[in-house]
Amino acid sequence: MEHEYLIHEHPLIFHEAEKKDGAMVFCKACKKRIWDFQFHYSCEECNFYFHKSCAEQPRELEHPLHPKHRLNLSPVEWSLGKCGGCSGELWGYNYQCSLCDFKLHLKCAALPLSIESKIHVHSLNLVQRAVSFNCDACRKEGVGMFYLCIACPFLVHLDCAFLPLMVKHIRHKHPLNLTYSVQFNQSDHNQICLLCVEKVDTNYRVYYCSNCDFVAHLNCAVDERNRDETFERELQDKDPFESAIVRQSSNLDEYTDALPYFVKKIKLGEDKTEIAVEIKHFSHEHDLELTEEFEANEKCDACVRHIFPPFYSCAQCRFFLHKSCAELPRKKRHSLHQHPLILLPQASYSGGFFQCLACNIPCNGFTYYCGRCGFNLDVQCGSLSDIFIHDGHEHRLILSSGYADCSSCGRWGKIFRCANCEFALDFICSTLPHRISVFLLILNAFLETFHI
Repeated sequence: MEHEYLIHEHPLIFHEAEKKDGAMVFCKACKKRIWDFQFHYSCEECNFYFHKSCAEQPRELEHPLHPKHRLNLSPVEWSLGKCGGCSGELWGYNYQCSLCDFKLHLKCAALPLSIESKIHVHSLNLVQRAVSFNCDACRKEGVGMFYLCIACPFLVHLDCAFLPLMVKHIRHKHPLNLTYSVQFNQSDHNQICLLCVEKVDTNYRVYYCSNCDFVAHLNCAVDERNRDETFERELQDKDPFESAIVRQSSNLDEYTDALPYFVKKIKLGEDKTEIAVEIKHFSHEHDLELTEEFEANEKCDACVRHIFPPFYSCAQCRFFLHKSCAELPRKKRHSLHQHPLILLPQASYSGGFFQCLACNIPCNGFTYYCGRCGFNLDVQCGSLSDIFIHDGHEHRLILSSGYADCSSCGRWGKIFRCANCEFALDFICSTLPHRISVFLLILNAFLETFHI
């Protein structure tokens, strides 16, 4: 059914059910994610989506923060200045005063005056005054409106007031619980957020997994881009702790059991272990045989790097797979993406080329692919663990949700970061052959020492 709303020039179609394609979409008005279970509107002509609450906003309103004039709805995505309610950047549509420079986010204009928050035992009241304060949930400074408890000295940011008790992040196999003052099993110097790899003050509220000693900043854990959508959907119908029990056994590798080949012939190794010496791999029409001999100037068809033993080859055509590449799972999860990824022997784009969204390098080898989002990872980047030890550095490196300069090549991008020092490696340098990677690190250290 089509509806006419002032927020958009074309008729909007109302949706109750889950979106058919399952793709991640965001509200054009507030820029927040629209979950599959949320009521929303869409414009077929523009391919725009709106939360139901955003689409039904009034054309104008009166607000206590600006009592002199009425505020008008402005369907402009980006505006200069700050929100008069939360002092945040003006992303998305907003309310504006045509006579003054006062502007207000849609979400700030629609905040309830009183709430029963999950993070506090008493009711919280909205203070509609622009003042400076320190949030009692995250301990960060704030400027603008806030929620206040009149029964005790407790006040919080607008966003912190609505924090869920439990979230499921794609980077961790268990749900994370909102926790106050964590008692760590780790030593003090290891109290870091394992999502952004920055220090975290565990004397205040954090998201925490007691099974694994996994801790995360509030804002890192609730980032909508990395929330487990299956878990979020379950929370709509079940108690959050019931859902957590059901999913305790799930993890990032739950899909890695899809076998990539059938074994045609085996032999016993020196230690009596079975070795597959002939296989039928899903990516190739002919059988492949295992060899221990060097093959000059040939490349692996999966990772597109020089072939070295042990590897599988086709006797009828020039097709090669490193043994490790032949064993890659056909379906897996990866921490850079929230949907399961399928291993394809060739991308569907022209010439089979795709851009890996971890290292940003074009590749024409195998790809771990998400059909919903058009997401591609080459097999080198897709095989890196979240935490690993690199030969060029003494401490463990942890995949960070942020971006930084690589300590080896200086490029800006997704990085693995050391929690003990400022060392960081991007995906390119993390997947380089050992000798090249260590050489680059030594060269970079030499150049920095002598200011070259």
